[in-house]
Amino acid sequence: MTEHTPVRPARPEDLARIVELVREHTAFERAAPPPPDLAERLRGLLFDTPAPRLGCLVATAGDTVVGYATCAPEISTWDGAEYLHMDCLYLTEAARGHGLGRSLMTALATEATRRGLTEIQWQSPPWNENAIRFYETLGATPKEKRRYTWRPGA
Repeated sequence: MTEHTPVRPARPEDLARIVELVREHTAFERAAPPPPDLAERLRGLLFDTPAPRLGCLVATAGDTVVGYATCAPEISTWDGAEYLHMDCLYLTEAARGHGLGRSLMTALATEATRRGLTEIQWQSPPWNENAIRFYETLGATPKEKRRYTWRPGA
C-alpha cells in the first residue's frame, strides 16, 4: 500500500470488482447480501444513463480497486437545502489505515462542491467504532436516528 493511492471515478470495467466489494461490505456490516443482478442494476445507475444521479469513486492500489464510495444528491426539508448523501464507503481490510478513507472523503467533498452542495451526510452502524473514530477525526458530528426500510405492497 502506498501512502497516497489514487481515487478516481468508477469506470465500467470496475463494475465486477465494485460488486465484489459491495458483497464484502454487506457481510462486514452483517446485512443481507445484495441482489444477484447487482452488476446490471449498478451499470444502469452509473453508466447507462446520460446524467447519472448515483456517483461512485474508487480507491486503487496499483491496478486493483481496493475501495469505493457512492453518493447521490438528496434534500433536507428541515434545512430547505440539498446535500450529498454518501450511501457507502468501504475499503478492504488490507487497505485500511493508509489514508485511503481520507482520500475518498476528500474526493467526495470535491464532488459535493462540483454539484454546488455544502454538506455531506451518511450513516454508520453504531458498533463500527473504527469508522466512528475516523469520521470524528474529520470533524463530522453524529445525529441519533434509526433508519427504516419499508416496501409497500411486499
